[in-house]
Amino acid sequence: MTIWIILAAVMTLSFIIQRVLTGKFEKYDRIMNPVGITGAEMAQKMLQDNGIDDVSVECIDGQLTDHFNPANKTVNLSHAVYYGNSVSAAAIAAHECGHAVQHQEGYAPLRLRSALVPVVHFANMTVQWVLLAGVLLINVFPALLWIGIGLFAMTTLFSFITLPVEINASRRAVQWLEGRGITGKTLDMASDALKWAAYTYVIAAIGSLATLLYYIFIGNNRR
Repeated sequence: MTIWIILAAVMTLSFIIQRVLTGKFEKYDRIMNPVGITGAEMAQKMLQDNGIDDVSVECIDGQLTDHFNPANKTVNLSHAVYYGNSVSAAAIAAHECGHAVQHQEGYAPLRLRSALVPVVHFANMTVQWVLLAGVLLINVFPALLWIGIGLFAMTTLFSFITLPVEINASRRAVQWLEGRGITGKTLDMASDALKWAAYTYVIAAIGSLATLLYYIFIGNNRR
């Protein structure tokens, strides 16, 4: 019962945080950043300021699909961020460049997360089927459930390793934006948007942990 309460609370918090986050970005997307340049230009300047000349800035489809890809060394910005000159665009562009700076410096949590990507990719593709089969066959093949729990544990670990990576990238972004003349209330807005974005990762990690504990509870009850 306790696990179900925790899962319900996590789902509710996740919904609330996502709604607040969307509202924050929509609000700050209507406010022009003081330097008046686009997210793409902002990203290029941050990369240059950090001596990074082998990472390109690309425009991609979608909303809040922005990400840094270390495999092909690209900062990928959604259309609204790439061409936008708002506070939201500046914050997101700087955040993704924060990941590029982490990659250049060999930031340990990012290296660990990158090393886990192939394992987590495999786990994500198989874990739901292994867990389902494990629950259905728990009296016949109990070890299968524990294999599924092991796979799910990898995704949970990945979620927690992601936290310092995202928080550190936001800290780097805010520091750089301040040095580029985005200060006062505008800087507070950029920081606020990134803070709520970080909350989504926190609640995702907590939800993953709660789900993991639920499956462990099922496995232990079988014993």
